[in-house]
Amino acid sequence: MELAKIRTLSDEELAHQEKATSEQLFRLRFQVSLGQNDGVKKLRQLRKEIAQIKTVARERELGIIGSADHASEPAETKKGAAK
Repeated sequence: MELAKIRTLSDEELAHQEKATSEQLFRLRFQVSLGQNDGVKKLRQLRKEIAQIKTVARERELGIIGSADHASEPAETKKGAAK
């Protein structure tokens, strides 16, 4: 799932998606440990997705605006803030 799509989810949908992805990761790890699957790429993808979901949830909790919203700001504002 892309970050833009994650940001559009409601808080309840975000929690549900995190739970579902975590469960999927658990099942995949179990299969890999049994030697039934060589899903290393899928493992990385699931861990990344969980991290993105948790990041968006934490941003909402803290009231931080997502980085996608900052992309539309003028470059001068970004330079001034960086100094």
